[in-house]
Amino acid sequence: MLLQSQAVVALGLRMCSTHVTRRPLVEMRASSDMSKFREVFSKAKHIAIITGAGVSAESGVPTFKGAGGTWRKWQYQDLATPEAFSRNPSRVWEFYQYRRELALSKKPNVAHLAIAECEARLRKQGRSVVVITQNIEDLHRKAGSKHVLKIHGSLMETRCVSCGHVAVNQRSPICAALAGKGAPDPDIADAQIPVDKLPRCQESDCRGLLRPNVVFFGETLDSHVLTKVEKELDICDLCLVVGTSSIVYPAAMFGPQVASRGIPVAEFNTKTTPKTEYFTYHFEGPCGTTLPLALARHESEVI
Repeated sequence: MLLQSQAVVALGLRMCSTHVTRRPLVEMRASSDMSKFREVFSKAKHIAIITGAGVSAESGVPTFKGAGGTWRKWQYQDLATPEAFSRNPSRVWEFYQYRRELALSKKPNVAHLAIAECEARLRKQGRSVVVITQNIEDLHRKAGSKHVLKIHGSLMETRCVSCGHVAVNQRSPICAALAGKGAPDPDIADAQIPVDKLPRCQESDCRGLLRPNVVFFGETLDSHVLTKVEKELDICDLCLVVGTSSIVYPAAMFGPQVASRGIPVAEFNTKTTPKTEYFTYHFEGPCGTTLPLALARHESEVI
C-alpha cells in the first residue's frame, strides 16, 4: 500500500489513499461488548494504537481547540504557521516556551501507563504494540512506551532552519532569553527577543535559528514517519483509536483504512465521532477509565 499526497484543506496536511483495491467501508453499529473485545485482544499479534488530544487532555494538557483556544490575544492557528514564525519568531517561541514548560510539568495518566505496560508485557510474548500519536507533549515516552511514531512532531525536539538538524531538547528554559517568558495572559506584551538571542543550532558551529520540530499549519507531515505508519497499519491485526475526534487528517483516515481490510478497530472516546459507525467497537468514557480494562493482562496470557 502507498500513501499518496493529496491536498487537504484542514491543516494543509496529507490524506491517506491507496493503490491497492480495498473492500469499501460499510457502516455498522459499533459494539460496546468489552468481553468480545478482550477475546480479540488476546489473539492479536500486532496492535496499533492511534492516540489524539483526548489522551493528553486527561493529563491536564490544553488542546488549544474550540472555545478558549487562544494564547494571549492570538488564536493557536495564527501562531503555529511557517509565516508566523518567519514574521515574528520571538512571539512564536514565547508561545512554544509556554507549551514546553506546561508539558514538562505534566505527568502521564493511567491511559498512557496502560499503553506502555501493555507494550512491555506483550513484547515478552513475541507480540508488538505501536503507538501512532498526534500528540506532541512526549507523555507516551514519559510513560515508558518505546515504539512511538509522532506524526505531528514533538515539543521536546528542535529543528534548525539553516542546516535541518533535528535534536532532542528538554532544557528548561530552552534558552536564557526565554526564561520566565510565554505567560498566556492577554495583557502581557510580547518580549520582542532579538533573533540572535532565540534558540540557536549547536551543530558544527552552524548557529542557525532553531524552531520547534512540530508540524505547523500548512505544512505536510514527515514522509519518513508516514512510511513507517503505513507499514504498521498494513500489518496490524487489531487497531485502537483513542481520544481522537477523527476530524484531523491524515490521522482521521487511519482507523477506517484498517477497518477496510476487515481488521477489528476499537474506538475509545468520551463521545461518538464521525468515524464511529465504521468501527467494530466503541467504548464511551474517559480513556483513563476504559483503556486500562481493555489492555489489562488477559487470562490466556502465560507471561
